[in-house]
Amino acid sequence: MRDRVLRWRTELLLAAILLGVVAVNVSLSPFYLRTGNFVNMFQLSIEKAIVAVIMTLVIINGEIDLSVASVMGFSAAVVAALHEGGSVPFAVAVVVALLAGAGAGLLHGLFVARMGLPSLVVTIAGLIGFRGAARVLVGDRSIGDFPEWFDRLGQDPLVGRFSLAFIIFVVGIVAAGVVLQRTAFGRSVYVIGNNAEVARYSGISVARVKLALLTTSGFVAGLAGVLFAARLGSVRGNLAEGFELDIITMVLLGGVSIFGGSGTLVGVALSILIILNLRSGLGLANIQATTQTGIIGALLIASVLVPNLVDRLGSWRRRSGPAVMPPPASSDTGAGEVRPVVTDPNRTAHRG
Repeated sequence: MRDRVLRWRTELLLAAILLGVVAVNVSLSPFYLRTGNFVNMFQLSIEKAIVAVIMTLVIINGEIDLSVASVMGFSAAVVAALHEGGSVPFAVAVVVALLAGAGAGLLHGLFVARMGLPSLVVTIAGLIGFRGAARVLVGDRSIGDFPEWFDRLGQDPLVGRFSLAFIIFVVGIVAAGVVLQRTAFGRSVYVIGNNAEVARYSGISVARVKLALLTTSGFVAGLAGVLFAARLGSVRGNLAEGFELDIITMVLLGGVSIFGGSGTLVGVALSILIILNLRSGLGLANIQATTQTGIIGALLIASVLVPNLVDRLGSWRRRSGPAVMPPPASSDTGAGEVRPVVTDPNRTAHRG
């Protein structure tokens, strides 16, 4: 039982934080517990949650994708530009936009997996480049007037009160959990995140795993961008700008190590619920959006600093604990016999 608690201590802590946020929100407004409020809470950030799922796998693998928000804007801009041009059917424009997102991820993957460049640098370049491409495609205009079926996909519930984006999120997080915990690919993701050299000598194709993850990250970001365009009903060049902050916070706050090798999707799911409820509570308290962003930024810093401080505290406690000394060279222990002597003053050293 104690081992299980220790194993899931991060998730238990996140669940406690979530309950605390919910309790504060309930005290702030009687409207918080209404079903419509919960639906709106998910609806307003569901595209970020979808991207956070694949970002979890990328970070566990020891990489990062800072360009996801720009790729979202780029894919949405592709849909808008093709729709405005009228040269292709709208359904084809959507498919091209998804392929554009996957192509962006593939480009990042080639630089990282094949050329060995740091994903931090490559995806920062992607963040700037694809945002610029979106602005070139759309300009300062707001392009809308999309087909009715497209707007309805983003704005109307598909099953019960759940939208298509919410269903994609649920299916995505379940599928990612199965891949991460039940497949050889998922184990490779963890092993590479712990030590890429060990993984390489173990016969794992490190480059292929990284390429697959970054390409999938681009595709999912493109899908999220198209869903976001359908929900808004229009596209501008700054669509999804700054979303990468919330997405990365969702992942790191969920206990995923920024250095790779550890983390669970359960923790990320709890983290997503915390951030959605926190934003809802800040909105109920009439906190401005810019201040909300500052608070989310502080959460991001805390999610990186706290695990490191806990690790340092654990290391310090281990160093200051009872020391294990080598056995004395005494004849009463017998030749070749190894008996550790514990220097704890509350215990008597056992000498056989």
